[in-house]
Amino acid sequence: MSQSSQHYAVWPDGMVDQPNPLKMSPGVVSGDHLFITGMTGSAADGSMPADPKTQFQCAFDKLDAVFKAADLTFADVVEMTSYHIDIKSHFELFAQVRSQFVQDPYPAWTAVGVAELRRDGALVEISATARRKS
Repeated sequence: MSQSSQHYAVWPDGMVDQPNPLKMSPGVVSGDHLFITGMTGSAADGSMPADPKTQFQCAFDKLDAVFKAADLTFADVVEMTSYHIDIKSHFELFAQVRSQFVQDPYPAWTAVGVAELRRDGALVEISATARRKS
């Protein structure tokens, strides 16, 4: 984790040594908040699972890794946005997987159906904001 003042990037183990052609961080702490880049459901090896449930689980696992790298948990999430390909077909399954991660008090959540995502085969991309305890 590179750190300067109250604004710094958060890099979980395993993501640190990956190429970064898009020049973005998995997470950025700014003041009391952690902002997490949208995570798709790609597996650890970079492949995109065909199974929707596996994709959703992988996306939440990646969010969890960023939270842990910032010494936070899903209990600290205040806002979440999810972008879905074919939202009507997968929403209930996504909500079931999501319910295994989010904690009370539940975060604000917006779920948006989209035509496409940057990664081929991706069914979802999830971004989140968490508040660091003072």
